[in-house]
Amino acid sequence: MKTVGVIGGSGIYEIEQITDLEYLKVDTPCGRPSDELVSGSLGGARVYFLPRHGRGHKLMPSEINYRANIYALKKVGVDWVISVSAVGSMKENLAPGEVVIPDQFYDHTKQRVSTFFGDGIVAHVSMADPVCAVLSEVLYEASLRAGATAHKGGTYLCIEGPQFSSRAESFIYRKWGVDVIGMTNMPEAKLAREAEMGYATLALCTDYDCWHEGHHDVSVEQVVETLMKNAALSKRIIEEAIPLIPERIDDRCVWANALKDAIITSKDAIPAESIDRVGLLVGKYLK
Repeated sequence: MKTVGVIGGSGIYEIEQITDLEYLKVDTPCGRPSDELVSGSLGGARVYFLPRHGRGHKLMPSEINYRANIYALKKVGVDWVISVSAVGSMKENLAPGEVVIPDQFYDHTKQRVSTFFGDGIVAHVSMADPVCAVLSEVLYEASLRAGATAHKGGTYLCIEGPQFSSRAESFIYRKWGVDVIGMTNMPEAKLAREAEMGYATLALCTDYDCWHEGHHDVSVEQVVETLMKNAALSKRIIEEAIPLIPERIDDRCVWANALKDAIITSKDAIPAESIDRVGLLVGKYLK
């Protein structure tokens, strides 16, 4: 049975379509995940749902333990990760309420631990194409089936937050050519690649940030109002997407062996405690 992880963003704290629910507390060497994992069945797959900010939205973007979240999903056997995220639009043609499936990320965060490695073991994975092309196509097709106005491709700019952008920042980001702006997909995507999991984002536009003269500046009130509408849409998309995910991982899934040639540290130089810490990720390469 295929195993899918769904990380819920702002406004997505549960998925009612999941059946046979079981709540799991998962321990990791990186600390505690944002919340318990919800395990269940959906669309012929085993699904593990994790609310990124915790139930009740208790964690700021910079407070999220991204390493623990990804490690916990890896530990329960997840191969595919759907990241649901609220974003601001940086392009006129990406209107609030519409869906974007980004294929690139720009990490503009400043305070977050972005790797499982270090402390005696060094690895450099490729992030040239950070999104799983197979899962991206699935999310796009599922979005259309769910009746969404969807856009495939684009760059997601991840800022530290929790403040929204200044107007000057927003104008500069527009000049960079990014498509959407958010606060949570980095280092999430980097860690998913290190954990050899297929990762793709379902980005739901809530606003035009503060660059658009014809719209009010972004506010929590505006975001929450659109979030409530987007939440139902995102759940329909996920319900459509799960059955479309392939049963088997094939050659298109370059992430499946991301660590094969990425570990640069000599095997005999890696401390035992480092192997214990990241053995779940690298064990097959150190035998």
